[in-house]
Amino acid sequence: MSSVIVGAVLGVVFLSCFTRSALGFGDAVLGMPLLVLLIGLQKATPLMALVGIAIASSILVGAWRQVDVRAAWRLIVSALVGIPFGLIFLTRAPEAITQRVLGVVIVGFGLYNLLAPQMPRLHSDKLAFLFGFLGGVLGGAYNTSGPTAVIYGALRRWPPQRFRATMQGYFLPTGAAVLIGHAASGRWTAEVLRLFACSLPLILLGVYLGGRVNRRISGGRFNHVIYAALVLMGVLLFV
Repeated sequence: MSSVIVGAVLGVVFLSCFTRSALGFGDAVLGMPLLVLLIGLQKATPLMALVGIAIASSILVGAWRQVDVRAAWRLIVSALVGIPFGLIFLTRAPEAITQRVLGVVIVGFGLYNLLAPQMPRLHSDKLAFLFGFLGGVLGGAYNTSGPTAVIYGALRRWPPQRFRATMQGYFLPTGAAVLIGHAASGRWTAEVLRLFACSLPLILLGVYLGGRVNRRISGGRFNHVIYAALVLMGVLLFV
């Protein structure tokens, strides 16, 4: 692999880490399409999974007190239940059609809140199981478990610091389950591990700088950023 490709990969990893640290999500949606172009799907997928675990762990070291534990464990347990259903769904439903339907739903939710932000607020964790289960189904089918958790956090109106930390509390164990699957299927190649090792300093830098941005965003402005990011996430599902 040429030094130019390696440099480009490291740049994508840094940008992805910064985005995830600032918003609490978005690294895979931003990074995966670019990494696939640079190094292919078989290397990009395990590399992004390793990076995601490193980001979540780094953020939680300093922000674990901000995690909404009651919501996080409900999202995690129900997501793990939903993953097998997603794997079954993957074998029976056309991927292109399902991704576009998901994209329409996410874009519609984001635009609605940007244009008329009076969406009902969830005051309890009762619906966390539903959002987590749907996230598990989507994660098992198309590796997109994030959108439903993000929508749930937006409906709960968590402040930026709690949103960021709780998302990591959700992504860490679900990401670990994905990593186990990658290891079992032999995707942790020497080249992937070398790229990950080279990425570690940039991961830490991206987490640090993104955290500074997160602490400077007010609650109202943060919600608008979240909805705009959801619109972008939905649009990318059409690519």
